[in-house]
Amino acid sequence: MSVPTASATQALVSPEWAREHLNDPRVRFVEVDVDTTAYEQSHIPGAVAWNWTTQLADNIRRDLASREDLSRLLSHSGIGSETHVVLYGDNNDWFAAWAYWQLKLFGWERVSLLDGGRRYWLDNGYPITTDLPHYPETGIQLPEPSYTLRAFRDDILSRLGRDELALVDVRSPAEYNGEVIAPPGMSETAQRAGHIPGAVSVPWSQAVRDDGRFKSQAELHELYASKGVTADRDVIAYCRIGERSSHTWFVLHELLGYPNVRNYDGSWTEWGSMVGVPIER
Repeated sequence: MSVPTASATQALVSPEWAREHLNDPRVRFVEVDVDTTAYEQSHIPGAVAWNWTTQLADNIRRDLASREDLSRLLSHSGIGSETHVVLYGDNNDWFAAWAYWQLKLFGWERVSLLDGGRRYWLDNGYPITTDLPHYPETGIQLPEPSYTLRAFRDDILSRLGRDELALVDVRSPAEYNGEVIAPPGMSETAQRAGHIPGAVSVPWSQAVRDDGRFKSQAELHELYASKGVTADRDVIAYCRIGERSSHTWFVLHELLGYPNVRNYDGSWTEWGSMVGVPIER
């Protein structure tokens, strides 16, 4: 039996599918970039932009956007309860995956990532524009979130060393080994370098091809199974602030179908600054 490529799954749409649905009023493309100025330079026709630093995060509480704020953002984007949201962005969909994961916390079913993200779209000459769209507000109100897909520090602290728990550190090897605390130019950091005891290193970038698209399901399964990250374990992924680990959460939960995968968005910014918690280098 042949193994389907990742783009065959419902959670992921291909660039070809996206091009065919550019004028579909039931679909809303949303760009979420690390570089929040990229959208102004060019974007998919009809796409709106979400700013991860101001619209998808509460910078006072250092937390995710509230139900009220995210509802307001969806409404301003012309997104109603029947809208299919297609997220994409730079850095192979880092923050697009973070937005996807947040929507899933609120039970949003009609949402996909665009395979290859902004990079593949531009590199292969798909349609772009600088026009800014305007949509009527929908007034949508999200329900209260469920945090079954979100891990907190106590979920890890109380279970360190247990075989059923698989911790996946998706940062760079230099961050995992404690050589650096954060990548160059990143503002949010921690007090100490290293990784959570027992975590295995599977950098997020190993899940994508050179062109930015996801690897096949067979390749992805082998990548994680070779590190002991299997579907029968309770998997928690983390990075520095939760965006790269959202990408890995997407691979494990949405593409491979692992039933118990959570994203620890407190990640190393929280763990590396807490008093008295163990670390390894």
